[in-house]
Amino acid sequence: MITRLPPLSALKGFEAASRHLSFTRAAEELHVTQAAVSHQVKALEEFLGVALFRRLPRSLALTEAGQAYLPAVRRAFETLSDATARAMAASQRETLTVSVLPSFAARWLVPRLGRFLRDHPELNVRIDPSAKLTDFERDGVDVGIRYGLGQYPGMHAHRLLDEDIFPVCAPALCEPPLPLNEPSDLKHYELLRDDGHGDWRTWLLAAGAKGVDADRGAVFTDSSMLIEAAIAGQGVALAREVLARDALASGQLVRPFSLSLPTEFAYYLVYPRVHSQRPGLEAFRQWILSEAQPDNDAQPA
Repeated sequence: MITRLPPLSALKGFEAASRHLSFTRAAEELHVTQAAVSHQVKALEEFLGVALFRRLPRSLALTEAGQAYLPAVRRAFETLSDATARAMAASQRETLTVSVLPSFAARWLVPRLGRFLRDHPELNVRIDPSAKLTDFERDGVDVGIRYGLGQYPGMHAHRLLDEDIFPVCAPALCEPPLPLNEPSDLKHYELLRDDGHGDWRTWLLAAGAKGVDADRGAVFTDSSMLIEAAIAGQGVALAREVLARDALASGQLVRPFSLSLPTEFAYYLVYPRVHSQRPGLEAFRQWILSEAQPDNDAQPA
């Protein structure tokens, strides 16, 4: 609990007078009268119970108590000044609200976002994970990242990333006693998929797999949870390439089979045309398109 403190005006008068060793010049700096500064210092001395200045005929001199007290007062003002500047800068920064699919945020956007924040300290970024359709004005959203066919009437839509789907699993599932040597070996495992974008039947048919129950296994409404289940060895997941890429690169997941199927869907950056002149949005648009380009270049043929 903070103990009783002297008035801020008295501390300011003391600090200014200690620099100028003059009540008159301190008063000129603080835009008050000489009598006001003298009164402030006297009030501070009464509060502390010690004399801070020796009053000389034409100047002031700090007493030992004043010399001991002054450094702490100056540090306190410097700390308060720095904190005030930071608070004012934060309040003046533009806030960019990004509505994004939770799975894409967790598996792709957030791991890369630090680079944008480092390069744009003038911006505050607010990530709003949501799979719902966005009313940009009502929800206070500046820009959205969506997975679809690119048909967004009245919006600017920039294609970010194309998508393939293919099976992935933990490395241990490819080892004995039930290795995944050919697609029909999937009959030994749970087939994991996400709701709406994981058609095992189509992939099994394309792979020529026989005797595999396409309905066996859990269904996830969030693709990030699907990836986590596969990493945990709970089965073989039919995963989206974009969302599985980092886990594949780290060795948490492997591709037991090379067959991948393209999808019609892709990830798009979407925003109302009236938002296109916002400086923060333009910076984010340029950044995310540049981040997506290497991933598109690495997309399987």
